[in-house]
Amino acid sequence: MGISIDVGNTGSDYSYLFQGLSGGNLGNLNFLSDYASIKNGSYSRLMKAYYGTGQGMNTGSSLSSGKGSTTNILDKLLEEKMHPKVSKEVQKANTELTAGLSSLNSAVSTLRNDNTYTDTTDGKSAKDKVVSAMKAYVTNYNNVVTTSKDSTLSSKTAYVANMMSSTAANADKLSEIGVTINANGTLMLNEGKLKEADISKVQDLFSSDNILSYGSMVSSRLQFAGSASGTSSTDNKGTDDKTTSGASSLKADSQALASDELYQKVKDKDGNETDEYDVKKIFATAKSFVNNYNRMFDKAESSANSGVVANLSYIREKTARNTDALKALGISVDGKGRMKIDEDTFKKADMSKVQAFFKDYGSSIATNASLVDYYMTTQAGAANSYTSGGTYNVQGSSRYSGTV
Repeated sequence: MGISIDVGNTGSDYSYLFQGLSGGNLGNLNFLSDYASIKNGSYSRLMKAYYGTGQGMNTGSSLSSGKGSTTNILDKLLEEKMHPKVSKEVQKANTELTAGLSSLNSAVSTLRNDNTYTDTTDGKSAKDKVVSAMKAYVTNYNNVVTTSKDSTLSSKTAYVANMMSSTAANADKLSEIGVTINANGTLMLNEGKLKEADISKVQDLFSSDNILSYGSMVSSRLQFAGSASGTSSTDNKGTDDKTTSGASSLKADSQALASDELYQKVKDKDGNETDEYDVKKIFATAKSFVNNYNRMFDKAESSANSGVVANLSYIREKTARNTDALKALGISVDGKGRMKIDEDTFKKADMSKVQAFFKDYGSSIATNASLVDYYMTTQAGAANSYTSGGTYNVQGSSRYSGTV
């Protein structure tokens, strides 16, 4: 064919090469779409391997003057595209991330254990144990953050992103015990300040009794990250239909409970409005809300999509802040964050207060449930990344940028 190539520069764009091969059926291979593989030099390396060492190949060389035909070259390129080789550096990062998550989980468990905050019979003080545990936590945390940025295990790195977000949200509390966040997202420990701090602050920060404590949030993310399969970012399946109905149904229930229509007074047989609410109808909607709330969390909580993870966290936090108000309506929240509704208590409640409560809470839950549904149905295959401060950059929709 007489098409000239130059493989001397591994970082060059080889689009002109594939344009030259677009005749006949070859253009159907559409290699132009795979810019990542071209940019990182994998195609160039393949060419060099095919022609030998790649030395002494000038611009005058052609595809027809090699060890084989153009078809063989394309077969090799297609094989490279379908089965990309992961660099040793990435393999190392993936392995270290998996091991690091386990080590960090152990460090968090120590800080969530009440025994860490008591003196021992052998003379080791609680303060010494706390300092030692925090040093281990910071070291392992930094290892995970560092390796995750080079890892392709998106099913794990999404949880690291959420962990970093929780850390950023607790920056002030961490600072009080001598832990600050660096510009690259890692942590720095001031051991002297930690020793001077009240260890009860550390215990509260990592409390295992509070599902919204910093330690509980980090532990939850690490557990899901540890159980997530080691899937590369190139292996995302695109959608997760099993979680869709729970989130979309919760959105509908939340909107109904926040609406005025649900609380319209019952009319008598003559069509005149009474002072009574349709309590049976309101309760049925509230019961559906509780069921779909639990269903969404049961099915979506293990998602690796950062948009899903973030919005579930916001829903959980809003519910925790309204625990007392929900309890007054007969809706309780257990240690796992799941709801239960007591029919008698709910039906005896003042429906005007139910309406006033869900006007704000229900509308807010509906917004985040809608985002959970959105990310599960359209963004499961999108790349998830995060900033050094742990904030999200969920690609694929500018409309939702900055909302999660």
